[in-house]
Amino acid sequence: MAQKNLLIIGAGGVAQVTAHKAAQWAAEFGEIHIASRTRSKADAIVQTIGEKGHDVQVKTHALDAMDSAAVADLIRETGAEICINVGSAFINMTVLEGCIEAGCAYIDTAIHEEPDKICETPPWYANYEWKKRDAVEQAGITAILGAGFDPGVVNAYARFAEDEYFDKIDSIDIVDVNAGNHGRYFATNFDPEINFREFTGTVYSWQGGEWRENKMFEVGREWDLPMVGKRTAYLSGHDEVHSLSARYSDADVRFWMGFGDHYINVFTVLQSLGLLSEQPVTTAEGLEVVPLKVVKAVLPDPASLAPDYEGKTCIGDLVKGSKDGVPGEVFIYNVADHKDAFDEVGSQGISYTAGVPPVAAAILIARGEWDVKRMVNVEDLRARPFLELLGEMGLPTRVIDARGDNPI
Repeated sequence: MAQKNLLIIGAGGVAQVTAHKAAQWAAEFGEIHIASRTRSKADAIVQTIGEKGHDVQVKTHALDAMDSAAVADLIRETGAEICINVGSAFINMTVLEGCIEAGCAYIDTAIHEEPDKICETPPWYANYEWKKRDAVEQAGITAILGAGFDPGVVNAYARFAEDEYFDKIDSIDIVDVNAGNHGRYFATNFDPEINFREFTGTVYSWQGGEWRENKMFEVGREWDLPMVGKRTAYLSGHDEVHSLSARYSDADVRFWMGFGDHYINVFTVLQSLGLLSEQPVTTAEGLEVVPLKVVKAVLPDPASLAPDYEGKTCIGDLVKGSKDGVPGEVFIYNVADHKDAFDEVGSQGISYTAGVPPVAAAILIARGEWDVKRMVNVEDLRARPFLELLGEMGLPTRVIDARGDNPI
């Protein structure tokens, strides 16, 4: 069987990791292509691949990914059969539509967003991607949604608990703590605009068979996690809750993210001043600006944090349930190191954890194991092949259960 050509769309920090990992695993694919609105950014990523000693040809292209016809044309031009979308969440639907039109498998790492809307009615996937389910199936392609780390790997952790530990799941608590230090006064670990948008709206969780609403930083608790110790994490709205709540409708599904006091203080000031608004305002000079985009422009580029980043991340699922009526719980998790990520691919750990999984998903599509010819979220697929492959690729999974703390 001929190997499948791969197209990567995006040229940010996550895309750099994705491109490096695709180059490392080039034997799994045919040609590898990377496209960005600004071709020079894609060229720069290819240069870093060469600097790491990978003798792999990666072709670059300029692309307006907001134009679905242009996406389809590039897919046809490159002969791509798998597309990894690691651009902004604003381009999800046009890239997905281009893949449907051109008959190419689609992978993304987050839910679609519209620039002028924040925190729409849950479940968020139903507002955009899920509306294309029939079109994906009619096109005979595979579309895997949310195949980053969270969402993505944490969804697989929930499925792993279902497959191998419980016949009834009562609760899934996803915990994401970054215990790293980048040395800057203030910066976000990924696109500031996307980062802040996650935390300025309603916090939705699925509890008691219904959507619950809270404000950001309203509900917090201390977690004692492997390698990073005791950290405070807050109930947050996040992508994976909006698909996991569909599969595990009888369970409570919550997402917790760790924040330090300094982040909360700066965030609160920015929000109180209206600087995190996505709605345009007019200055005294008659200039129309979007405050959130101005804040993004003055903050450090997340990719620039990588050389100085130290410390670790811990992301995992605490899953409670029962097997044959006997209750139990497991914590399924990964620990990643910022410095190790920089040494390997020139990126910080947050980008690393988000950028490796979509390549693993692409490999599983290329091998046929995940080529299901329909639209799915990660928890709809068998977890073990994905988690075992991720272990080979640098993101090993460990499980704390009654037997102790062990690799899968």
